[in-house]
Amino acid sequence: MGRRYETQQRVTAGFFVIVLLSCCLCLTTYALYHATVRIDNNYFKTGIVNIDLNGGEPVIEEHEYLFEPGMTVEKPFYILNKSTCAVYYKIYLSDIEGGLADVLQVTVLDGDKELFSATAGEMTRTSVGAADDLLGLGERRDLTLRFYFPKNSTNASQDQTLKFSLCADAVQEKNNPNREFD
Repeated sequence: MGRRYETQQRVTAGFFVIVLLSCCLCLTTYALYHATVRIDNNYFKTGIVNIDLNGGEPVIEEHEYLFEPGMTVEKPFYILNKSTCAVYYKIYLSDIEGGLADVLQVTVLDGDKELFSATAGEMTRTSVGAADDLLGLGERRDLTLRFYFPKNSTNASQDQTLKFSLCADAVQEKNNPNREFD
């Protein structure tokens, strides 16, 4: 009889603990519900960052030029902001291959203003910063890509090639004062 009584006490105590915990859960939920502040008529809108780089067309065609020391080639292209807000942008090269990567000087120009300039091999996504000015909503900017083969290039650069993809990144201007491209 002692064991049975002991088991019955444990069951009763367990039941009491379950009821007590359920009451505590109900009280906490009630308190949380009434502690929540509600403000009506707030409106949040997400934006879209979308840019058009030269309509997807290449700026310079393969085998279009045979570069020689001292030669400069300028090719026009554009960037168009199709986003829902003003954006910061940067132009860079990716998938860079060939011996001319460390020889050819590449410059991106906005009219007479130089936006970016480096050797092709140095003009990567991580090394190029954002342009100084914003690209406004719906704004199109006509730019120029300049290639310069330095006169003082050595014979080692003869018969070399350069292959790359011209790329652009953009980030929204709103809430981005440091022009971060994360």
